[in-house]
Amino acid sequence: MKILLLCSGGDAPGMNRFIYDLYDAFKDEVYFALAGFNGLINGEIYPLGKVIKNGDRDSAGTIIKTSRCPEFKQKRYVKIGVNNAKDFDYVVICGGNGSERGAKEIFENGIKTIFVPGTIDNDVNDNHYSMGFSTAVKECVYAVKNTMPSIQAMTRSCLFEVMGRDFGAIAEETAKQVDADYVVQDKKTLDYEKMTKAILKKYVKGQSSCIIVRENIEKIEKIANKLNKMLGLDIVRCHIVGRTQRGGTPTEEELVMSDKFAGGVVDVIRHGRVGRVLANKNKQIVLKKFN
Repeated sequence: MKILLLCSGGDAPGMNRFIYDLYDAFKDEVYFALAGFNGLINGEIYPLGKVIKNGDRDSAGTIIKTSRCPEFKQKRYVKIGVNNAKDFDYVVICGGNGSERGAKEIFENGIKTIFVPGTIDNDVNDNHYSMGFSTAVKECVYAVKNTMPSIQAMTRSCLFEVMGRDFGAIAEETAKQVDADYVVQDKKTLDYEKMTKAILKKYVKGQSSCIIVRENIEKIEKIANKLNKMLGLDIVRCHIVGRTQRGGTPTEEELVMSDKFAGGVVDVIRHGRVGRVLANKNKQIVLKKFN
């Protein structure tokens, strides 16, 4: 048997544990496409055993590299990728919703394909948990807790921009864990009146406000400037949490979920099934067909 593995899109903590688990199960039967769909298109496919000893199974990132590949939206590149994938009995793809679409293309061209949600944004359809989410939230919480003491010392308020692309899961969960004063998870919740009220409510008591803002809604500096103008004060600061959300040491929950995803893939392959591996509401692995 030959199994091809690739990671696609943004990296997510837990991917390495997942990769090592698959190697433990199938050893030299596993190959990888370097940097995801780009490697599949370019024929950069190698035995996983060549790199498995060069990394740490519990570190963030991915030893087989990842990248975004907009070219895979074009039929001619899909055809090339499919031709390279035909040498394998199974193709296992770990990534976000864009990677899921690529996986579906390969599946619909007759390749046994398994998609596993691996994205800190937790935005894959019909899925309640993606590899990377727990760790991303942990890093956001860390950033807030280690920034707010300085903000409070000067009676200021702070906007924390967190990742999520177009999905507010990280923002919502971070706000919940740090007991934020307000959370902006989409354009509808970008309510300046509510934010100024939340800030003033604490400011008059000599306290500071913490507001969590999802990226890609409005530039965080622009939001802070507008709030300061509305307040008539220069007290709102901003902090972009950034890529530390991807590079944090995976949480125990993350590693457990990565093990479960890998176990689900092993089960699918050993029983000769095809489909998509997902985590259900109770964080148990279920198998669903491509939509």
